[in-house]
Amino acid sequence: MRSHHFAATIAAGAFALTAQAAVAQPLVSSDWLRAHLNDPKLVVLDLRPAAQYATGHIPGAVGADYEKSGWRAVTQDGAGGALPPIDRISAVIGNFGVADDSHAVIVGDDFGAMARVYWTFKVLGHQAVSVLDGGWNGWRANPADKVATAPVQPRHVTFAAHYDPSIRAELSEVEKAVATGSETLVDARPPAQWNGTAKTPVVKTLGHLPGAVWVDQTEALQSGAKLKSKSDLKKLFAKVGDGKAVTYCNTGHLAATDWFVLSEVLNKRNTKMYDGSMSQWAADGSRPVVVETP
Repeated sequence: MRSHHFAATIAAGAFALTAQAAVAQPLVSSDWLRAHLNDPKLVVLDLRPAAQYATGHIPGAVGADYEKSGWRAVTQDGAGGALPPIDRISAVIGNFGVADDSHAVIVGDDFGAMARVYWTFKVLGHQAVSVLDGGWNGWRANPADKVATAPVQPRHVTFAAHYDPSIRAELSEVEKAVATGSETLVDARPPAQWNGTAKTPVVKTLGHLPGAVWVDQTEALQSGAKLKSKSDLKKLFAKVGDGKAVTYCNTGHLAATDWFVLSEVLNKRNTKMYDGSMSQWAADGSRPVVVETP
């Protein structure tokens, strides 16, 4: 009898894990989120600035300001928005109340920010994470979606990271891709930064990585923080091909949109993101860059 009970317990646990994985789709709708707001395992993270969060947020959502909460780090090798040390980012996530068995839903008004935090969870081995399709504006567009103003104090928990390097490209891998063409490099930045007529202050050199293709991440968006249809995205990213790919930008922010589309929407699981991006690459003036000629 005890063996049957033990087997049933194991089966129940496996079913629970399978069920959790099944609902953790990359994109969830406002209708889905409304129906699951009372799920005790659900944690909604609002990435908007604290002042915006204070004026109204999804009921139960935790304020997790993208710019000020420690989601990204400046490193000594020039990276302007790299993945922080694993222990540090794990503490950030745990302080927001996300435990190992939590389903985190990411909300914001910038798809790049939402995709970057989603990527962070994935690179830390946490699979139960989703982005709210349309973000905050998508939530507000439905009169049925309520808004709260009282701040939510999260329950601090322990978050155990299980680092997964399969979706993160580091400098040495990008250097190899530039030298050999072993992976398709995908530049997600605006046109002026791609062609070398402008740059952001965090990047020392004009231009893009040699051999890269260009897919401006704004072209993947309908408006605001909502992605275009899968068929439109497939056409937009056709130039990337089916081989290994690495997305990049200036600090691993815009590149997260391209990574999300390729990996999570188009199921090109051999796609990585280079979080060091051009800020790290251009910190060493000996590394090659290309400026497009008119």
